[in-house]
Amino acid sequence: MKNTNSLSQSHKILFLNTLAFTVCFACWTLNGVLVTFLVDNGIFHWDVIQVGWLLGIPILTGSIMRLPIGILTDKFGGKYVFSLLLLLSSIPLFLLPYADSFFMFAVLSFFFGMVGTSFAVGIGYTSIWYPKEWQGRALGIFGMGNAGAAITTFLAPSLLNHFSIDDPQNGWKVLPIIYAISLVVIGVAFLIFTQNKKPENNTKTVSQMLTPLKSQRVWRFGAYYFLVFGCFVSYSQWLLPNFMNVYQTSLVMGGLFATMFSLPSGVIRAFGGYLSDKFGARKVMYWVLGSSVILSALLSIPKMEITTSGPGILAAKKGVVNVINDKTVKIGDKEYPIAQKTSNSNENAIFPTSTSWQDVIVTHNQSVAKKELIAKGVTVIKFDANMWVFLILVILIGISWGIGKAAVYKHIPEYFPKEVGVVGGMVGMIGGLGGFFGPIIFGYLLTATGIWSSSWIFILIFSTVCLVWMHYTITQLSKEKQIKTSKAKLEPAY
Repeated sequence: MKNTNSLSQSHKILFLNTLAFTVCFACWTLNGVLVTFLVDNGIFHWDVIQVGWLLGIPILTGSIMRLPIGILTDKFGGKYVFSLLLLLSSIPLFLLPYADSFFMFAVLSFFFGMVGTSFAVGIGYTSIWYPKEWQGRALGIFGMGNAGAAITTFLAPSLLNHFSIDDPQNGWKVLPIIYAISLVVIGVAFLIFTQNKKPENNTKTVSQMLTPLKSQRVWRFGAYYFLVFGCFVSYSQWLLPNFMNVYQTSLVMGGLFATMFSLPSGVIRAFGGYLSDKFGARKVMYWVLGSSVILSALLSIPKMEITTSGPGILAAKKGVVNVINDKTVKIGDKEYPIAQKTSNSNENAIFPTSTSWQDVIVTHNQSVAKKELIAKGVTVIKFDANMWVFLILVILIGISWGIGKAAVYKHIPEYFPKEVGVVGGMVGMIGGLGGFFGPIIFGYLLTATGIWSSSWIFILIFSTVCLVWMHYTITQLSKEKQIKTSKAKLEPAY
């Protein structure tokens, strides 16, 4: 009966944790929709650089502050840290309607970006309530709060348009207030309905709590999370202009396709936790990194058209050119048929298609030697990078990353059971920084290469590095284990 009551209490806290994280993640991504609306409607006249900073500031704050918030969670317990975070983060949202300049908007964005640290709190607070065999599922369910980004993407634009019907200039101010009230309600509910619980090592000093960060394993987990979470956040923003530029989709359709990438990735995270519990996080990460390598390799192939030399025509014997027309060239008494250029009507083909023709390079009455080139061949290879195939691959890699997010965090309570907040905060910080720097890296690659798929080439390289790093580490650990086992067998028993 005691175990049943304990599990019931754990489930209640998991529910509130997940609900709070969903609301926090929705607030964390609010700036993307809100700033775009304000600029598009001429309410604020910010340039591209200012818009970029306003979009990135909350992500940056929520990333770099995850480590200190994780330390506070281990030190004081998740109930009070989460409640305080929710209540304090509501204040800049309440003040946002009074912002009338870029500077004020940036400062307030910095402070309400703190909601992004909720992940570090929730990971530490959730894991401590569950036994080892349940932690993967629990953390996976908690991580489904990522779907808060999809909630904002779906609802915020419609709400902004609705509020602006009667007051186009000030209607937008209602939305931050709604988000702020949501944070207050969840914060108060957290104080009333949850029970505090701290790790056993809560008496350690800050320097002692930071000791696990010296472990290479923490940074390896951070690299995995940079890929599966940071790049996920990056592509949530990057896919919209990708679809619009490469496939000429509308803004609405491009946004729908981007949502089809982000929504399944958030929802599947609970399933990733179940798989990690059942088969082990290591096996799941092998599958995730391997599929990321394969899928990113397929996505790296750009939409392109290659023109190259094709089969030409050489003179069989010497002579003088006496006839040239669209279909033939006649030299002496010998006629040579000329392949004509035809239009390639295969639009959105799945596989590359090629078209070949020949261009005559000799002139009338020209003397031609044997084996001299009469008509040069031209071949055009066209690859459409079929949009629907591209979309399916994008959804699949998003699902793979969603499973990987759960698997990474399944590792942490296994290897660092008493420092989940600190290690989870550090890993989350690295992943969050991936979400901040990812679009910047993708932008530089696009500028340097002129190819939209250059971002997927980056993912291919990074996925390969992570896979090789993990396999090498596991191989080395297996060898060390075998050596220790062999030595133990050789030692005399007393």
